[in-house]
Amino acid sequence: MLFYAPDLLASGELPETESQHCIRVLRKQAGDEIDLTDGKGCFYRAQITEVHPKHCRVKILETRPAASRWKNRIEIAIAPTKNIERIEWFAEKAAEIGIDKIIFLKTHYSERKEIKTDRIHKLLIAAIKQSEQARLPEVQEMMDFAVFVRQSFEGQKWIAHCHPGEKPLLSHIYRCNENILTLIGPEGDFSEDEIQLATANGFQSVSLGGNRLRTETAALTVCQTVHILQQLPPNGHA
Repeated sequence: MLFYAPDLLASGELPETESQHCIRVLRKQAGDEIDLTDGKGCFYRAQITEVHPKHCRVKILETRPAASRWKNRIEIAIAPTKNIERIEWFAEKAAEIGIDKIIFLKTHYSERKEIKTDRIHKLLIAAIKQSEQARLPEVQEMMDFAVFVRQSFEGQKWIAHCHPGEKPLLSHIYRCNENILTLIGPEGDFSEDEIQLATANGFQSVSLGGNRLRTETAALTVCQTVHILQQLPPNGHA
């Protein structure tokens, strides 16, 4: 069981929700050892020194910086679906697979114009604990599409859409060891103007295959495809 304590070094204790689970559910006692992460790249082995469901205090016994499990930053900017459960599913599974940042976009055809990220943040915490990761993905509040695509980004920039035109497969143009940022549109797809604006700002149109995918499926496909490509040897054969 991995606990999440973002302020461990400063406070020396677990957050209230983690303390409750540790003491009330798992019935840990003073003297027991537990494993933690700060979500910032480190694992810790610690000993419980004070038992309390609201502020379980611990003493750090060992600090283990965690090496990155993938080669580059993976960022996905996505227009949230009307059904929020679908976007929550994507966030949880992407965190389990491995992602660095999720950005929410307000687009021309967006059915959801705002999103509360508190629950998304909690799902990401649960996901990194379950998959035993030391880094918590960033979540960025909803941004206007036109504002976001004009921001600078060092790496490969893609936009996945269903409009006709030249769209090479993502797997054919991916370059290992470079950061990636992918734009995923809403159920109604990106508008022509949005695609043109993204292209003018350095985004390349890509295909995720012959099937028409739902928003959350497309986003997760990007994430998983990049991880699989990173695992291939230099000659491209497993």
